[in-house]
Amino acid sequence: MTKVLFILSGARSWSQLDGTQHPTGFWAEEFITPHRIFTAAGLDIRIATPGGRVPAADQISLNPTVGIDEAAAADFRAYLTEVKDVLDHPTRLEDINPDEYDVVLIPGGHGPMQDLAVNDDINRILGRMLPDDEKIVASVCHGQAAFLAAGDSKNWLFKGRRMTAFTDAEEQQAGLAANAPFLLESRLRAAGATYESGGLWQPFVVTDGNLITGQNPVSSAGVAETILKELAAR
Repeated sequence: MTKVLFILSGARSWSQLDGTQHPTGFWAEEFITPHRIFTAAGLDIRIATPGGRVPAADQISLNPTVGIDEAAAADFRAYLTEVKDVLDHPTRLEDINPDEYDVVLIPGGHGPMQDLAVNDDINRILGRMLPDDEKIVASVCHGQAAFLAAGDSKNWLFKGRRMTAFTDAEEQQAGLAANAPFLLESRLRAAGATYESGGLWQPFVVTDGNLITGQNPVSSAGVAETILKELAAR
């Protein structure tokens, strides 16, 4: 059975330039949509966080004013309740053996900007999985901040790879760019990514070999479906 590793942020806040803490977590749609699709497909799913910390959904991602209507928000809240026991007992990221997994998927939210972007175990896991063409590395929106932990400025694992992520323009429109410690698109470009983007707030997925990335929350379904297509083709 195909084994999928979801890596979720364990952060509850995002440190801002002025020292304030912006409440955050993982973005509900970016976890829920792929989790649903993979569950329906019968994949074996495990969730891991740094230190095994219980992950929390960013409450803004459950708010019907940010691109989802009240029915969708209620559905997301219900699904999180349905899988609460799984989310309440994540595996410690430190204990993950990447050789055991066929796919790793990192959902976003601003949480990864706080903890996954500087996590040594992310470096270890991605460093084993990305070079292996039999495995798939995938991420959505701000989840690509985790890629920044994979190596340094001279030996970045993702240098030259085609990818997308939440755009600087989307961050500006969300009202969080001015106080952000860094902007993800700019940081990925500076690190050496071949960055691509689609329309603002529109679904956009980039596939580069075994690397699959989505630009924003509404790209979550596209990323999950692309993963299933890639698995079926193997």
